Amino acid sequence: MTTPEGKTACVIGAGFGGMALAMRLQSAGIQTTVVESRDKPGGRAYYWEEEGYTFDAGPTVVTDPDCLRELWELSGHDMDEDLELMPVTPFYRLNWPDGTNFDYSNDEENLRKEIEKLDPADVEGYERFLEYSAAVHEEGYVKLGTVPFLDFKSMLKAAPALMKHEAYRSVYSIVSKYIRNEKLREALSFHTLLVGGSPMKTSGIYALIHKLEKDGGVWWTRGGTNRLIAGMVRHFERLGGTMRVGDGVEEVETMGDRATGVKTKSGWSAKFDAVASNADIVHSYKDLLGKSHRGKSYGKSLTRKSFSPSLFVVHFGVEGNWPGIPHHMILFGPRYKGLVDDIYAKGVLPSDFSVYLHHPSVTDPSMAPEGKSTFYALVPVSHMGKMPVNWDEVGPQLEKRVLDEVGRRLIPDIHDRITHKFHYAPKNFSQDLNAHLGSAFSLEPVLWQSAFFRGHNRDDKIHNFYLVGAGTHPGAGIPGVVGSAKATAGLMIEDLAS
Repeated sequence: MTTPEGKTACVIGAGFGGMALAMRLQSAGIQTTVVESRDKPGGRAYYWEEEGYTFDAGPTVVTDPDCLRELWELSGHDMDEDLELMPVTPFYRLNWPDGTNFDYSNDEENLRKEIEKLDPADVEGYERFLEYSAAVHEEGYVKLGTVPFLDFKSMLKAAPALMKHEAYRSVYSIVSKYIRNEKLREALSFHTLLVGGSPMKTSGIYALIHKLEKDGGVWWTRGGTNRLIAGMVRHFERLGGTMRVGDGVEEVETMGDRATGVKTKSGWSAKFDAVASNADIVHSYKDLLGKSHRGKSYGKSLTRKSFSPSLFVVHFGVEGNWPGIPHHMILFGPRYKGLVDDIYAKGVLPSDFSVYLHHPSVTDPSMAPEGKSTFYALVPVSHMGKMPVNWDEVGPQLEKRVLDEVGRRLIPDIHDRITHKFHYAPKNFSQDLNAHLGSAFSLEPVLWQSAFFRGHNRDDKIHNFYLVGAGTHPGAGIPGVVGSAKATAGLMIEDLAS
């Protein structure tokens, strides 16, 4: 049997998708080089160390740890050699303006008590929703999550199962079918926002996230999500892989229908048998492949698609320890659907907002100096195509409003306690990550931009150019991009062995 031993590959971008792909390729004997433009690997999983604090950019929720463990097991190693995952419980505390709290976890007894608190009649509905979530998890994640959809035929094959589970309905619509309490509807549908999708538009298939968390738990990497990336890099290099950091790819060189190599901003260039991009999908085609006909034409058509919103994140360190504030909180605002419409459809900066509050030092005190705590407060905002505001002006104003809200609901004297703060806005996603329109999650995860209708794991025209990450199947989130790496690696290993 032919093997890919001796073949070479380049992976552009050291985010989760890029590193997962590189680990798989290197484990298969393909000499792999990862080229990263930023000064540290990680992509969106970046971090800053300032005044004794570690400010972790995220993604902060690690689910399905087995999909990560598999990356080490390919070469007979154990992930625990390189990092430590810590369980987080509750997964999230959801809080509403009237003071209602809902602790969301996979502790069956406690979860049912929390549901009963909101509406005893919804306990039975929750059981039926759980059955639905398990069914779509099996179809959408287990069976299809790592399958590359390269032609329409493959989509047609999957269609009956998707239709059976009413994939055309939104997550919020599916949840509402089983649940009558509005707060509980929000509690069981907000997850789509963590992968860039509106609960009112994202396919009901994404209800699988509930089952994913229930079975696999929610985890934190000791030292921050950046330590998970560092562990991936360590193992990749242990296997003989090469990291080239701080020198971004400027061009994917092509000849006819083949990618021949890459050239970086410093002038370094190298030839490869295959090239894969974990960079933003529009940037990959419009800029990196911009000199080729394929890059120009597909790059242009990609810009006509709908993109996920961006994020506004306030990182801050405060005096004191806050054991009463759990690791993850969602501070819902007074509106749900109306707020989502403002962000996804209207492109306005609302007067109210919902806040995702991340408090890692309550689980992992190493993230802050002794006697202090580290947080970030995140609010979804429209991408720059929908809301072209001047973030240099708007940023400081929104930062104060977000901190005011956290103070009003949780830390009354927050402004006196803050020792360090900074914010990260849509323009930073655009500048630092080449994210089209500053989108934080690439293409919006709606049904007509899923599977075959998303970026293909292997390009249709340039036969040895591949994609990995949020812009390709199955989509954003750690399990999503790690799943895309499995699908893409399967294609690359097979192609390079032939």
